[in-house]
Amino acid sequence: MVSTNSFHQHATAGQPKDPIRDFGDGIFALDSGYVRDQFDAVHLMVEQGRVAVIDTATQYAVPRILEALRALGLGPESVDWILLTHIHLDHAGGAGALLERCPNARVTVHPRGLKHLADPSKLWAAVCDVYGTEMAIREYGGMGPIPVDRLIETPEGAMVELAGRKIEFWDAPGHARHHVFIRDCRSNSFFTGDTFGISYRDFDTAQGAYVFVTSSPSQFDPEKFKASVRRISDAAPPAVYLTHYAQVRDVGRHAQHLIKQIDDFCEIALAHQGAGPARAGLIREDLARLIVGELRDHGVTLSDAACREVLALDLQLNSDGLVCWLDSLK
Repeated sequence: MVSTNSFHQHATAGQPKDPIRDFGDGIFALDSGYVRDQFDAVHLMVEQGRVAVIDTATQYAVPRILEALRALGLGPESVDWILLTHIHLDHAGGAGALLERCPNARVTVHPRGLKHLADPSKLWAAVCDVYGTEMAIREYGGMGPIPVDRLIETPEGAMVELAGRKIEFWDAPGHARHHVFIRDCRSNSFFTGDTFGISYRDFDTAQGAYVFVTSSPSQFDPEKFKASVRRISDAAPPAVYLTHYAQVRDVGRHAQHLIKQIDDFCEIALAHQGAGPARAGLIREDLARLIVGELRDHGVTLSDAACREVLALDLQLNSDGLVCWLDSLK
């Protein structure tokens, strides 16, 4: 769940620069428009005219999803599945509103998340407590219940089919306990939500993509996160698809970096464990120095200020999440 005092761009403000990309294998990425361009991807899998939507972003993304379907010559009746990696609102907030427009669709969710989709009142109340109701509605648009008979639990090893194309679910804790990886069995590619990190196209260089950890509140678990990353690496997929943002290749290299960076994040947090109310700010500054230094090694030529601007939301979230992790150690 995104938590911040200000957003770079409202989800309904204009059309994104790169609204939909075709990666082959019937896999497409749609820019949801949430926060800013190329921040939040909704993925579509198309097989013989049938569609799976993988993560929905917020309610404000629903018109863009429907427009993307039209651009592909499809309609809402072609959607068989809405597949959720986890229930944070930048991933699942639009699921109920999209389902209302897709008469043949069902929604998949980790067993820990099912009750919160069937009755999102506690989840929505928590969002309103953090932001205030006015801002929560402005940024997320609300969250309606999903009928239980249209919800499918996807624990470890669960599988569904899209026009005969098998899609498998792997339990993927580390970012959240209600997180799954979604494996396309045909291409052996994975949709990884937030548990294979974040990769913004702003930081692409001749060396490829740069991927970094998301330790946002409140269920960051470093050992489980590393185990989930290792599972992906061991599966040797040709690509992973991150909600933030879209396709990343050279998966083994990124996995090694993420595992090391998780340890680096924890070392930074532990160094400030006794700093009281100043912990979050001190952690945030050290994270910024770490990541900007890695971006320099990666060949990124944006100024330090520009890098920090792109990273501002994540630096806040990651420092807040590391404070939650420190508190869990008590």
